[in-house]
Amino acid sequence: MHIGVCVASHINDVGYVVRAEELGYSHAWMADSQMLWSDCFATLALVADRTSRINIGTGVAISGTRPAPVNAAGIATINALAPGRTFFGVGAGNTAMRVMGLPPQRIAEFETYLQTLAPLLKGEEAWYQHADQNLPIRHIMPDRGFVNFEDEIPLYVSGFGPKSLALAGRYGHGAVLGAANPSAMLGTWHMLAEGARAAGRDLRSPDNPNGEDFYTTALTTMVLLEPGEAVDSPRVKAQCGAMAMASVHYAYDQFRNFGHQPPHFASGIWEDYTVLMESYPAERRHQRIHAGHNCWVVEEEERFLTPEVLSAASMIGTRDELLEQLQQLADAGLDQVMILPNFDTRFDVLEQVGSEIIGNL
Repeated sequence: MHIGVCVASHINDVGYVVRAEELGYSHAWMADSQMLWSDCFATLALVADRTSRINIGTGVAISGTRPAPVNAAGIATINALAPGRTFFGVGAGNTAMRVMGLPPQRIAEFETYLQTLAPLLKGEEAWYQHADQNLPIRHIMPDRGFVNFEDEIPLYVSGFGPKSLALAGRYGHGAVLGAANPSAMLGTWHMLAEGARAAGRDLRSPDNPNGEDFYTTALTTMVLLEPGEAVDSPRVKAQCGAMAMASVHYAYDQFRNFGHQPPHFASGIWEDYTVLMESYPAERRHQRIHAGHNCWVVEEEERFLTPEVLSAASMIGTRDELLEQLQQLADAGLDQVMILPNFDTRFDVLEQVGSEIIGNL
């Protein structure tokens, strides 16, 4: 099991990734959301210059905001700075698109995007759909250090539902998952395998140990409880409250746009939360939903941090409890957990997980 760190891209916070490398974190995933954080590629360039071992890449780049050739050239540029340790995570863009009032790419659009992207990441020719044209394109000047395609750039596809997970299995070297649990991983592997079979692939999984290597990563965060500490203590909320509220933000988007019923963990807060959201003007509500997204909890949402909400998207427990959970996830076929703690307490969490978890895996 690897432990990585997901980073709300901040052009002046590169030292956070430098410290993660020193503590033994395996990957640094720079998040991409143009109306929330710094540009992920600019931040990655600085990270590449100041680190030497940690794997670095997008976590995840958004298909709907940059054409496939732009994203391919961007990450191949980073690969020229950090050869052999650069990866590319990509998704259809729930938050990055929703925060502008737009939907993520539909599955068919996302698959077309991946069909173009995958060969471009290898420096090969791809077909690019633009308006009513289907054009053959490739990077025509890959030499002299502009970009690097010689060192492989693994493609990790973000997926949550059956169709997007199938695309990850069909096109990716791996998949980026939501907060995983061991029982859910069985269904996840089934959906990944369905997509892989459509491409003639046979993926490695707990039930198929001799298959093709396929790397799985789940987004969450961790809080190490002190003796007798409650899961909703002020300290716990200060370390993982933002991740918890981001899961509520996502659930509200699903409810608002598709009529999906709230998840069980949010049932106790749902009525009050929807009243709060609906108090904002409809034409600008998309700006309000993701306030503080995965960085901090705005004051009027602090009351929604119940034990159920806090535990739904985060791993909260003693050192031994967390180590046991990680072992169960590893047994279920998960290769990495990446953590995204609250912004103000990120260094505290980085140190605690580094010393108590990574040091004891």
